[in-house]
Amino acid sequence: MPWRRAGYLTVLTCLVLSGCGDQATLPVEAGTGPNPQLPAPVETLLPTVVVAEATGWPDGEIPRAAEGLAVNAFASGLDHPRMLYVLPNGDVLVAETAAPPQPGLTDSLMGWAMKLGMWWAGAGVASPNRITLLRDADGDGVAETRTPFITGLNSPYGMALIGTDFYVANTDGIVRYPYTDGITEITAKGERIAALPAGPVNIHWVKNILPGPDGAKLYVSVGSTSNIGERGFESEEGRAAIHEIDLSSGSSRIFASGLRNPVGLAFNPDSGALWTTVNERDELGSDLVPDYMTSVRENGFYGWPYSYYGDHVDTRVTPQRPDLVKAAIVPDYALGPHTASLGLVFYEGALFPERYRGGAFIGQHGSWNRNPPSGYKVVFVPFENGMPSGQPEDILTGFLSEDGKALGRPVGVAEDRTGALLVADDVGNTVWRVAPAAQSQ
Repeated sequence: MPWRRAGYLTVLTCLVLSGCGDQATLPVEAGTGPNPQLPAPVETLLPTVVVAEATGWPDGEIPRAAEGLAVNAFASGLDHPRMLYVLPNGDVLVAETAAPPQPGLTDSLMGWAMKLGMWWAGAGVASPNRITLLRDADGDGVAETRTPFITGLNSPYGMALIGTDFYVANTDGIVRYPYTDGITEITAKGERIAALPAGPVNIHWVKNILPGPDGAKLYVSVGSTSNIGERGFESEEGRAAIHEIDLSSGSSRIFASGLRNPVGLAFNPDSGALWTTVNERDELGSDLVPDYMTSVRENGFYGWPYSYYGDHVDTRVTPQRPDLVKAAIVPDYALGPHTASLGLVFYEGALFPERYRGGAFIGQHGSWNRNPPSGYKVVFVPFENGMPSGQPEDILTGFLSEDGKALGRPVGVAEDRTGALLVADDVGNTVWRVAPAAQSQ
């Protein structure tokens, strides 16, 4: 009835705009590193909701780079840029994308709250459904030209080039296109090579892809479509997992599971291990659960939804699976509670100082389930012998204003052909370029 819906929207507005629930008692740093603090869960009548209003960057303002680094706009005026891919010739591809329509999402109060929160946070836009090519022909750190590279996609995200085949991960499947070096547009109709879980409720809609070292396989990250399986485990079939697709046969299998929302994918240049960034569960308090990055073991199980950080049981989940909890792998490195760590790239260039080589840059999109907010920045995690070797360092900050507005939200990160760092900002509609201050142009 109209009055009931109006009442729901009033409650939702209070939830999203006012904030409610608990408040953090630990600093974000306590939930980072190889041994994060994991306090007792805090369950409240209403979830903690602190959503930063998305405003974009005021004229003349840009993010703050760490000491010794400088940042400039590589390309601005984009439409919700989320993911980046650098082609061998130096052209930069950016997926301009957003969540697909989800008619089944508004079948509950929390679904309405989620839709309203997405709108307030700048994520409730219609998806542009395209990949755009950015070209910096003169090498000055600014793209002079941009071209629609592929259009008519379905909430695209991950991209990969293997030989002359260009792959795109739409939210519902992987499509292959022919590619020739130097082209600025693909008009050929793509060939769908694999279907991916989607549906009328597709909460973690992002699908990322990464070629295996020999180009024979494709690794695909697929997030859950719920927080802790509350929509029924049948709706989670094939989700909360990383898939491995054999490109010669087309066969697919689950490579690792129990990963609530894996997004970033990268092979460590020293160990050769596959790593991923994972967004963990919500509504256990502002200090739980840390998002994380981890090496991914073949056939490994990482706990979701039954447990977190190894054998820490989530008592909200029914039925319980003590057998799986016993087998759950402890992640390698926590990235702070509710930071929404998405982008991941291991640095292999020579432009940054030597200490950055082999380490990981991570784009943290920012929290909604923590008070005060966390994330909203790009961090660097040093690595040694293929494993994290220190605390995260802030690389790019200033995305959250002093009065709590989201000027920008970092997502995908990539290394350009010069060794500079590129960062997609889906609220600021900009791709930022970070380089040592003396070499920023």
